[in-house]
Amino acid sequence: MTETMLLDPVQVLVSSDQPLQVASAALFEDDRLIALGDEARERAAEQGVASQSRAHQLLAPCLVDPHSSLPSPFTGGGETLETLIHSAGRAGYGQLALLPNGESERDSPERLKGFQPRGCDLKVHLWGSFSHRGEGERLSSHADLLDAGAIGLSAGQQIPSVNLIDRALLLGEMAGAPVLIAPNDPSLRGNGMIREGVETLRAGWPADPTISETLPMGQLLELQRRHSTRKLVLMNLSTADGVEMLSHTTSPPLATVSWWHLVQDRSNQTAENTHWFVTPSIGGQADRQALIQALGEGTINAVAVHGIPLDDEECLLPPDQRPKGLSGHHLVLPTLWQRLVVDLGWSVNQLWEALSFGPARLLGQDEERLSIGSNRWLLFDPDQIWNQTRDAPYAPKAANQPWIGVPIRGQVVSCGLKIPTNQIG
Repeated sequence: MTETMLLDPVQVLVSSDQPLQVASAALFEDDRLIALGDEARERAAEQGVASQSRAHQLLAPCLVDPHSSLPSPFTGGGETLETLIHSAGRAGYGQLALLPNGESERDSPERLKGFQPRGCDLKVHLWGSFSHRGEGERLSSHADLLDAGAIGLSAGQQIPSVNLIDRALLLGEMAGAPVLIAPNDPSLRGNGMIREGVETLRAGWPADPTISETLPMGQLLELQRRHSTRKLVLMNLSTADGVEMLSHTTSPPLATVSWWHLVQDRSNQTAENTHWFVTPSIGGQADRQALIQALGEGTINAVAVHGIPLDDEECLLPPDQRPKGLSGHHLVLPTLWQRLVVDLGWSVNQLWEALSFGPARLLGQDEERLSIGSNRWLLFDPDQIWNQTRDAPYAPKAANQPWIGVPIRGQVVSCGLKIPTNQIG
């Protein structure tokens, strides 16, 4: 937006502690929110600003992604920090937290530099590596990483040894910072590509047993019980059994879920659709429904994009050889709006708790909110139809985006964030 603009009427969600305003108004000046409600109308009338009706659209705080990967942030022909910030910012994300794994494991303070573009409103947070070189054999310098600005510590896509986690929590260099651990044991998963079930057998893919999540999860729940003052976070919960374990735990740790596990399950997939091979594995309908219920009840605290961008060459590899994962910050809000708000009757407040407020708290950050004088806002049109293509403006550069060529309903049509990503400081 430029100059002065009045949206009236428009739906407005200000913050987590305020209800949705269905027929409100919002006045903007050069992308900054100047006034809301009757004050916006009065000031617009004084200035002779005509209103624009956006009754079906939603003005809301920016979204927050608690964890995604970016293996090659500064080089290569695929997704880079610049292209990711462009696409995620255009999709309404005001904060991203990047996992430490990649070409250069962020296990030392000097490797945390250069990720925040100068003059960019999108905040880039960095997880520091839990172990030296990410190998899971000895601890990195947790205190030094956190002093250098790491948002917390992460062990990546699989659980390190329980003894190593126990030692770290006992030493307590992380103090109150989050420690992000995936309840995923690769030795139990083996070559599994889809969670075990009838559909997996029918499709002919190697099965990933449920115990590859539940056994390491039991260990993590015990560690949280023993170290109750630490902020342990379970990354990407994916099974109904895991949800049940978490819900029956006294003082449970925080937990995240990937958006993809909320919208997909093995029952409606075919053997030809290889973009659904992710870590952790996709499960059945009961798993998906349990995850949605746990998210709605607050047992799961945040939805992660958990983007893992692949380039064109990687996507040409056979499914059992290519890295697992998919990308698509721009698909998360439209898809979850349809699945949760339209299909299941979730409130806007519930959805924003999962996509913005909860993730911010998990990262130890202030919640996003609409503030007068601020440009941290998004405008979402749930009825906008657009085509998912790789060559669209602001589209991610990753080759592993789902639904290429498929019309998508719902789009962030405007966002106030300034994103001059050509200057990395």
